[in-house]
Amino acid sequence: MLSSLPDAFALLFNIEGILVLVLGTVLGIILGAMPGIGSTVAVAIVLPFTLSMGQAPAIILLLAVYAGSVYGGSIAAILINTPGTPQSAATCLDGYPMAQRGEAGLALGWATVASVIGGLVSAVVLIFAAPELAAFALEFGPIETFALILLGMTCIVSVSTGSVVKGLLSGMIGIFLSLVGGDPITGEFRFTYDKWQLYSGFNLLAVVIGVFALSEVLIRASQKVNEVSDLVSFKGIVLPKLSDWSGRVRNLVKSVLIGNVIGVLPGTGAATAAFISYAEGRRSSRNSENFGKGEPDGIVSSEAANNAVTGGALVPTMALGIPGDAITAVMLATLTLHGITPGPKLVEDNPALIGAIFTGFFVINLLLLPLGILLSRIAAPVLRVREAYMMTAIVLLCAVGIYFVRGNPFDLLVMGLAGVGGFILRRQGFPMAPLVIGMVLGPTLELTLRQGLILKDGNFLAFFQSPIALVLIIAATIALCLPLIRLGLARTRQVAQ
Repeated sequence: MLSSLPDAFALLFNIEGILVLVLGTVLGIILGAMPGIGSTVAVAIVLPFTLSMGQAPAIILLLAVYAGSVYGGSIAAILINTPGTPQSAATCLDGYPMAQRGEAGLALGWATVASVIGGLVSAVVLIFAAPELAAFALEFGPIETFALILLGMTCIVSVSTGSVVKGLLSGMIGIFLSLVGGDPITGEFRFTYDKWQLYSGFNLLAVVIGVFALSEVLIRASQKVNEVSDLVSFKGIVLPKLSDWSGRVRNLVKSVLIGNVIGVLPGTGAATAAFISYAEGRRSSRNSENFGKGEPDGIVSSEAANNAVTGGALVPTMALGIPGDAITAVMLATLTLHGITPGPKLVEDNPALIGAIFTGFFVINLLLLPLGILLSRIAAPVLRVREAYMMTAIVLLCAVGIYFVRGNPFDLLVMGLAGVGGFILRRQGFPMAPLVIGMVLGPTLELTLRQGLILKDGNFLAFFQSPIALVLIIAATIALCLPLIRLGLARTRQVAQ
């Protein structure tokens, strides 16, 4: 592919290519920052416009919107506690508390730097390690993927602020919601009560926006607020100093690695990576007791991982023709529409095109830093409006975004009910992050469990015969037992004193 770099640069660095890089990234950041839009919707909005473009500009435009929207979601998550995309849901946990104490600019600074580093590393991985990572992904069958998701479910314990029991109950609600609709193996409808609107299950984005955004609106409406919004004070991004990274580099590196590995596994996605990385960050950070209270390590864990997924998710899409997540599934369709056949021979058959795509993806992640600093300032005037107007705008924006996904009015009802339910649960001290984790990971957990049982004739003990699965299950068991171990040690110290 190195011999084709001159042709690749010619495809990329021309007037059309540069415009696509800049405008696509700008559009992605703006759409990602709008609650209810999300990366999948953002890419879908742009898709029709690519049909009149050449192969390289079309794919690069979608990549720019994809990467930009994943980063843009952190803006809304930090400033208004509303994840612009499901991938940024974990960023709310520490980003918004940090903004509430007057450090919104610094919180976005941490998010921006972590996003850029995560994206750049994933671009390098995509360029130099795609064949090896694709081969590693083939090692993960249903059993190994089940064990990975099982490990991811331990995030519920880590993100359950306050009562762990309430966190587990919240996670169980999320898993139950994920079971509504068609059975993944037999196709039989479950928990639909003969309502055809439930046949396809609950829209994940509608639930996420409901329990985070609408519940926040309802909570604020139930409180006394000032006429002028006092959500947060924001005057622009403040980049963290080099000295501030002391002791945090290890967490950054681990988060980037988690994002890349999970991104390359088909069917997982950035939301999964963000929560798993957040849980690992909370477990290993020296500031773990501050997680959920505005800890920069929490922001770094989430944003570095979900942006690192972008490059990793392209590996199975490009090398195997298997979408790494929902967004790359849209890109897979775009490749096909433009006469490109993803698979093992993609690089061999299209060296110049692939070189342009890989190089363009690297440049896109570089652009996130200056464009993020510039575009985030647009949020400042919005924060000066009266809170009633702000909350109304959030509701309308969420409603428009949710309706645009499938054009289904039922999704608006789901969003409203999720908002009311989230409001009630939050008032009773139930955390919302476990609910989202359960709903995100539940379908894959069930599908891979049942596929594994079919492969092993119903013998669950056979799951432990896979070395990869065994290591992951042991790690999940240790993660679940850690709170009990810490509690026991704490009581032992009290007795000793």
